[in-house]
Amino acid sequence: MENKARVAVVTGGTRGIGEAISVALRDAGYKVAANYGGNAQAAQEFTERTGIPAYKFDVADYEAVRAGIAQIEQDLGPVDVLVNNAGITRDGVMHRMSAEQWAAVIQTNLTSCFNTCRAVIDSMRTRNFGRIVNIGSINGQAGQYGQVNYAAAKSGLHGFTKALAQEGAAKGITVNAIAPGYIDTDMVRAVPPHVLEKIVAKVPVGRLGKAEEIARGVLFLVADEAGFITGSTLSINGGQHMY
Repeated sequence: MENKARVAVVTGGTRGIGEAISVALRDAGYKVAANYGGNAQAAQEFTERTGIPAYKFDVADYEAVRAGIAQIEQDLGPVDVLVNNAGITRDGVMHRMSAEQWAAVIQTNLTSCFNTCRAVIDSMRTRNFGRIVNIGSINGQAGQYGQVNYAAAKSGLHGFTKALAQEGAAKGITVNAIAPGYIDTDMVRAVPPHVLEKIVAKVPVGRLGKAEEIARGVLFLVADEAGFITGSTLSINGGQHMY
């Protein structure tokens, strides 16, 4: 695979699943830019540890994204690969959910994908090449109690993927999604042990997933040779939800 010159952007790319994706792309020879939103110390430690530059901008802010992508292009070159991984949770049952909780999740988890894709799509179309991977969720496929905002955003991401895949196909741009199940990250580990046990009990393979297993899926989908795969959702969930 000739990807030495390929530039890859990973949103939310300095921690958890995003970090694993950034590192895997780097190891495969891509020039990687990792976006982050707030934790500057974690981002600095990430860059020191991996050598991957980190760029701070709010993916929910259209103009901030345009400026951030422009800076990455100036530093590294045109963006060939975009991985939309950034996401937040603001959980709560519907009858207690605030408008702010709803809007924050929709903006960060769904509108962000419009913002980032809009910032790179013209360049990809001009060069007749692009690989976009959107990180969805098992909860966007199956729903989850207390997550109407998160499930709606992630489900929307899957529809977004299929529509943009149709638009990009003639220009060599593939658009796919990955729907992770429960992955062994800090966010999942923060769940109370008795709840975590119940989650693992529902996973046929009998364990949490690894962030590196999601990254492996990303590498597969962004490869130069993966040009006939588009509009697909790859579920990596240990068999928990077969969709």
